[in-house]
Amino acid sequence: MISLDGPTLLPGRPPFTVEDLLTFPDDGNRYELFDGSLLISPLPTVRHQAAISGAMRVLYDASPPDLEPLMTVNVRASERDCYIPDLVVVPAEAISSVELMLSPGHVRLIGEVVAATTQGRDRALKVLAYAAAGIPLYWRIEPDEGPTLYVYELDGDTYGPPMAYHAGTTVTLTAPYLLSFDPADFIDP
Repeated sequence: MISLDGPTLLPGRPPFTVEDLLTFPDDGNRYELFDGSLLISPLPTVRHQAAISGAMRVLYDASPPDLEPLMTVNVRASERDCYIPDLVVVPAEAISSVELMLSPGHVRLIGEVVAATTQGRDRALKVLAYAAAGIPLYWRIEPDEGPTLYVYELDGDTYGPPMAYHAGTTVTLTAPYLLSFDPADFIDP
């Protein structure tokens, strides 16, 4: 990571903790921790943000009053694990009781929109990490596949094989609440 003034030096040293993360500069990068390892991502592209917005519209339209879809929040799974997923669904009461970081216990659904720079993380690393954190549902949205939605459901300590839902089909899901939509809605409202 290079700034105009030279390299950015981050406080702390690996393995990093959430406390270290809180001292990092606000430099336009997205810092996440996975078992103390730092993952740095640039801000999402316009197309990526449009897919997040599309998924959020689908979630908002069907959301019951006691659950709330949110974008890019902090989820602290442990002292050395802090994620910033593209979207989550949490109980509405968590919004008034949590200021900075949600716990995995708050999260009913966690979702990522796959980008060229994050595909390995979203397809493998995050599947393992989110399951280990006990998050019941993981949505992986692949915009370049039509889009396609992959839904992972927790089965014990791991996710079972994902169900794939392709653009052009009507999907009806019962979790985190009743939803019916076409994955094409994520990019073509």
